[in-house]
Amino acid sequence: MADHPTSNITLPHRRLKLDTLVRLRWLAVGGQTAALLVVYVGLGYPLPAGPAFAMVAFSAWLNIFMKIRWPSAMRLSERAATLQLAYDILQMSGLLFLTGGLGNPFAFLLMAPVMVSATGLSARYTIILGILATACASLLAVLHLPLPWPVGDEFKLPVVYSVGIWIALVSTLGFMAIYAFRVAEEARQLADALAATELVLAREQHLNALDGLATAAAHELGTPLATIYLVAKELTDEFESDDLRGEDVALIRSQAERCRGILQQLTSLSSEQDQTYQRMPVSQLLEDVIDPHRGMGVAIHTAREGDGSEPVGTRNAAIRYGLGNLLENAVDFAKSRVDVSARWDETTLSISIKDDGPGFSVDIMGKIGDPYVSVRGGKSPQDGTGGGLGLGIFIAKTLLERTGAKVFLDNQAPPQSGAHIRVSWPREVFERGAGVDETSFSPHNGIK
Repeated sequence: MADHPTSNITLPHRRLKLDTLVRLRWLAVGGQTAALLVVYVGLGYPLPAGPAFAMVAFSAWLNIFMKIRWPSAMRLSERAATLQLAYDILQMSGLLFLTGGLGNPFAFLLMAPVMVSATGLSARYTIILGILATACASLLAVLHLPLPWPVGDEFKLPVVYSVGIWIALVSTLGFMAIYAFRVAEEARQLADALAATELVLAREQHLNALDGLATAAAHELGTPLATIYLVAKELTDEFESDDLRGEDVALIRSQAERCRGILQQLTSLSSEQDQTYQRMPVSQLLEDVIDPHRGMGVAIHTAREGDGSEPVGTRNAAIRYGLGNLLENAVDFAKSRVDVSARWDETTLSISIKDDGPGFSVDIMGKIGDPYVSVRGGKSPQDGTGGGLGLGIFIAKTLLERTGAKVFLDNQAPPQSGAHIRVSWPREVFERGAGVDETSFSPHNGIK
């Protein structure tokens, strides 16, 4: 079972696109080529042109290779992006080594890869790149070839000035990296908050959109179900007790009665009877949820244990409907057994539903709970996937979360098979009914 709710949002805001790094490197290649041509050809200053142009050419070929090998839209892992930026630091350090070290006015470009990391990667990798850039700057302060200068002259900086350049470079590197990281982190947090808000609003809009559909369905299905029930009741008297057709008619009658009960439950989620502060223990809640699903050919086993007294909450139609929907799906996909257990301690109440069916499809595990997403691939357990959840699990999850619960959906760990759903409340919330949005289930606002 995952230790985090499925509603958590994980955004790829620290995964840089390959195309971003490639474009930045092309910019560096163009700038380095222009600078070398101006100094070597335009000004005629001597410098090791062969190794310098070879370093620039290698960066260009690296860009071409990555462009061919991987799609531009691919997002790199933090480690891969760090390696790319580390190469840029080393390549720039190599050029500075050939062209005067920290005496070269372009030495401050060593900060560029660290700034990119600060805006796109985590603090850990930014610190690693900052240490690498500082180490390269320290080596360049003492180890480098002469700065390109007119023939016959030699440009040599005083030691004190070189130390000052090193201090200024390292100080600027640290300040700019911290500043860029903090600004980018605030932007990421704001983006996460906005994305979470948009997701919640989208879920609410989906649920509200089902409002009219559920009301219309309950109204339209009432008449044909009543007709089916009446005809089945009359046909019951037409067959002898030993006639097998009588059993089929009795089955039709019982299923029609069950459909009428489901529609009645949907239309009474906000009735005054449910809003009264009636108390019910967890054991009674489980029995109310399990009882309609007995006799379906699947054995339902229950277990209750915990520390301290049994939690006692208010009768809440949203909780009963949500748990009942999850249990119904477990029964539909189970091969022979469903386990329902309740565990509690002084702070938490947890209700677990396990089945021995095929479990959730791995391909859409991250989308479970979204509307219009089928989370099991096929009805038959033999095909290894199962099939058919979508709106049901979305509605159940949304109703339960409105009561203050967290819903965790996963598959059981091997060698066991089947789905594992856990619904967890803070005990205080369950017992007081705090966080329960009763008004959400009114005839004008909620599921009918």
